[in-house]
Amino acid sequence: MPHSDLHRLSPLILHLLLLASSLVSRSWAHQRSSTYGSSALTEWRPAHASYYAADPEDAIGGACGFGNLGKEGYGMATAGLSEALFEKGAACGGCYEVRCVSEMKYCLPGTSIVVTATNFCAPNYGLPAEAGGVCNPPNHHLLLPIQAFEKIAIWKAGVMPIQYRRVKCVRDGGIRFTVDGRKFFYTVLISNVAGAGDIISVKMKGSTTGWLQMGRSWGQIWHINADFEGQPLSFELTSSDSVTLTSYNVAPKDWSFGKTYVGKQFPF
Repeated sequence: MPHSDLHRLSPLILHLLLLASSLVSRSWAHQRSSTYGSSALTEWRPAHASYYAADPEDAIGGACGFGNLGKEGYGMATAGLSEALFEKGAACGGCYEVRCVSEMKYCLPGTSIVVTATNFCAPNYGLPAEAGGVCNPPNHHLLLPIQAFEKIAIWKAGVMPIQYRRVKCVRDGGIRFTVDGRKFFYTVLISNVAGAGDIISVKMKGSTTGWLQMGRSWGQIWHINADFEGQPLSFELTSSDSVTLTSYNVAPKDWSFGKTYVGKQFPF
């Protein structure tokens, strides 16, 4: 309808036309919204992101203890968290949906990426938080491999404003328990965790022991002093959203140090 004819419509008809237009617009926006919305654990929050050049062959190590990120299933969809987010390693394994905002000349519209916290972005106290010390407190900052960064923005963006929110992690297979140590000292790396992704409490038991509380060594590596020789190993995990999962007899009685055993999985 020509714009010049709108003034001839009754106020009621004009109101209905405007309402219909608004509903169409909202429907379109909903269709373009994130597919992770139903699994969101938090609201969108402001932060900044930057990137580093990462060779997939070198995706090994990190402050969470996951080791070879490719082998563990995390690939390059990972992030190093600033001190304000890292929580001394308690955040390791959590998943974050990240989207580019504000810098529209660099953002890829309508895109987001889900990354797993696998590392720590160390502060640089030689520079102020607002001028170079991007991971200094109180900054909320995510350091991404360039392969992840370029899913949401052009690399020329450098340090850019983003929004992030916690979402549930989706994983293939069960939770992995890598048992190491010697004699009466045990360490267990817990990886491939779905649901909230980050573990806040771990208990371990053998066939002749009760449930024994483990301590966090660093990241998602947990330790305990006990004697489990010749006993099947069971684990009880509690995630940051207060869900508890018990996996009995994850490792058989003839388990050995250095091997990885697979248990049950959190729902996602």
